[in-house]
Amino acid sequence: MADLIESLTLSASGLRAQATRLRHVSENIANADTPGYRRKMTSFEAALDADGTPGAVVTGPVTLDQAALARIYDPAHPLADATGHYDGSNVDLVIEIADAREAQRSYEANLKLFDQARQMSRGLLDLLRR
Repeated sequence: MADLIESLTLSASGLRAQATRLRHVSENIANADTPGYRRKMTSFEAALDADGTPGAVVTGPVTLDQAALARIYDPAHPLADATGHYDGSNVDLVIEIADAREAQRSYEANLKLFDQARQMSRGLLDLLRR
């Protein structure tokens, strides 16, 4: 029974991590046209159990993409410098959509694992009641 509970804990940590990743992807997409916005990236780290073995997954610190910001020419823009350019964002919508799709599929896989473990534990409890 302890293994089933551990599998529920592991899949729940995966659900939380992918939900955080999806939140950052949606923030990136929402700010794709914001001048000076840098893309947020999420890293994953293995959380160590009490005995030092890797177990659940947690999100690491959020980092900002240090890629160069797009230089946009628009002399009428309020942020434009003397040459008529301003810094755009470094968000690439194709990359963000791919990241969102990958995070969604990982979330769904963790959700299926959680549901399978829940069904197995319910079946075990039904057997023990008899």
